Amino acid sequence: METAALIVVLVIVLALFFDFTNGFHDTANAMATPIATGALKPKVAVLLAAVLNLVGAFLSTEVSKTISHGIIREESIASDVFPSIIFAGLIGAITWNMFTWLLGLPSSSSHALFGGLIGATFVGVGLLAIDFGVVMSKVILPALIAPLTAGIIAFTVTKLAYAMTRRYDNKPDGRSGFRWGQIFTSSLVALAHGTNDAQKTMGVITLALITVGWQNAEHADPQLWVIIACAVTIAVGTYSGGWRIIRTLGKGLTSVKPAQGFAAETSTAATILSSSALGFALSTTQVASGSVIGSGLGRRGSKVRWGTVGRIFVGWVLTLPAAGAVGAIAAWIVVALPGWGILIDFVLAVVIVTAIFVRSRRHEVNSSNAMSDVAESGTAVKVKRNPPPTRRQRQILREEARVKAEIERQVAKAAAKERALAKEQARHAAELEHAAQRAQHKKDRARTKPNGATRPEPGAPGDGAPSHTRRDEEDAR
Repeated sequence: METAALIVVLVIVLALFFDFTNGFHDTANAMATPIATGALKPKVAVLLAAVLNLVGAFLSTEVSKTISHGIIREESIASDVFPSIIFAGLIGAITWNMFTWLLGLPSSSSHALFGGLIGATFVGVGLLAIDFGVVMSKVILPALIAPLTAGIIAFTVTKLAYAMTRRYDNKPDGRSGFRWGQIFTSSLVALAHGTNDAQKTMGVITLALITVGWQNAEHADPQLWVIIACAVTIAVGTYSGGWRIIRTLGKGLTSVKPAQGFAAETSTAATILSSSALGFALSTTQVASGSVIGSGLGRRGSKVRWGTVGRIFVGWVLTLPAAGAVGAIAAWIVVALPGWGILIDFVLAVVIVTAIFVRSRRHEVNSSNAMSDVAESGTAVKVKRNPPPTRRQRQILREEARVKAEIERQVAKAAAKERALAKEQARHAAELEHAAQRAQHKKDRARTKPNGATRPEPGAPGDGAPSHTRRDEEDAR
């Protein structure tokens, strides 16, 4: 019994550490977009998210029941084996969480946990101990439907936001008022995250307590101290930042504008809160990523890099089996080496986590440089510097072009008239000059004899007319 109690204590410690990694791994879901748009300062954003995660953890326990009374058939597993299986599953979840955090990849902490538990149970007990009906209905299907639904909602809200604010199309900062809305919606997402993700660790601890008889199996609700411990731990993890994931969702996935951020966070909060009420243990990371991509598609001028989105999607697909594989290896060590297996797993987990942490210090990402460059996962949505005009802008441009064309036509018409008038005046002047030249020519011809001699002036001597002297001589005769 003492060994079982020690194993349960180790399970609780490991579960709380997973809760801590879940906190900093998923901080970006709520606060990446408001940090990217400047709605909130980085430190203020993570503090607000931590407080609201803490509050949200007390609002619902439906997801916790899914974990403690759903995926694993605890009645088919011996009580002395089950805590070791849970321990191995947590190692798989933590290892995948730390690895994807190092890469800045927004993977699912929830699916890492489910995969680790399923893989460990499969190796340690067998397939019959896994309720695949619950896995399909409350894990697989929500993982497929929730991101798509969130993306469609975000796309629609983004379209509506830009349609309602068309008067700001020519003003680059005209939609900055959405930053105030982002504060509210991002807070709602943080609250919703607490109602969903904090419950998963509560379910794991409750499951461990039930297996050793420390809690009645008829009561699925987690005990108060479990709720408090998980709420505080996820809040501390959230406050630590998880800046690598924030960098990817806030800047690596899309160039977020205030209206887009508002739409994405509204969609994320609505989807998570609805799922928490129904007991669906979905991935808040997948929902947030789907919302950001949907908001990017909803903004005119955005272009989706489907190749990069595909790589992120592959990460989502690999999370469940990869965490399951690590959990299965850890469970095999426990089964193969009774007693010592737990210690070996624990040491290996400490070595892996320490190695990943040391590796992350080489290229540290913190609140001061999280938004300074693009994450290694690449840019999934690229917004053009000069996006095509909106419908209203096209109408304005057409009207301006019509007025400009009319002015140019009037100017051309006036210039043509001036050219015609100048041509007419030139022609009239040429005619006058030609007439003057002809008159002068006639006058010159009249003065000239046919043989070329010049005629004397009338009355001049030799002009053929009698002079006064001749007349006088004739009269005298």
